[in-house]
Amino acid sequence: MSTDRGAPPPPDPNDPDAYSDEELRAAYEAELARIRVDDVLIQTVVSLLNLGARRAGLTDAADGEEPDFEQVRLAIEGARALLPLVEPTLGPDVKQVRDALSQLQLAYARSGAKPPAGAPAAAGAGAPQDAPKEPPKPGDPDSAVSSGRLWVPGR
Repeated sequence: MSTDRGAPPPPDPNDPDAYSDEELRAAYEAELARIRVDDVLIQTVVSLLNLGARRAGLTDAADGEEPDFEQVRLAIEGARALLPLVEPTLGPDVKQVRDALSQLQLAYARSGAKPPAGAPAAAGAGAPQDAPKEPPKPGDPDSAVSSGRLWVPGR
């Protein structure tokens, strides 16, 4: 590999000041052209599960941190909302994601945390808390029977 002794060294890729605004914009545009929405959704689900596990105290990194089960609940709700959108893309890896979600749901349920008063009721939006619940219908996306997902308080 030969180098031109008179040419300046290439810019440090870790130094954003080494690039002009035009170079940064071009790199950003190239990344946007390359990345897919599926990639962002999958990364979001994984990030929610990782954050939820940390907030539940399920990771070594959480040593000494006080569990925050409201954050865990939000992580569970977010992951559950996005999971149906990414399941086809995940293929056989969806089992690992579902297992992680199940572990997080179990930790939340074991914590005894109660969903906030404003959280959606399990019977559906706007339904009174003591209204009788209809049994799940086969094929219903929210059915624990058809999806294999656990029920989460507040859902």
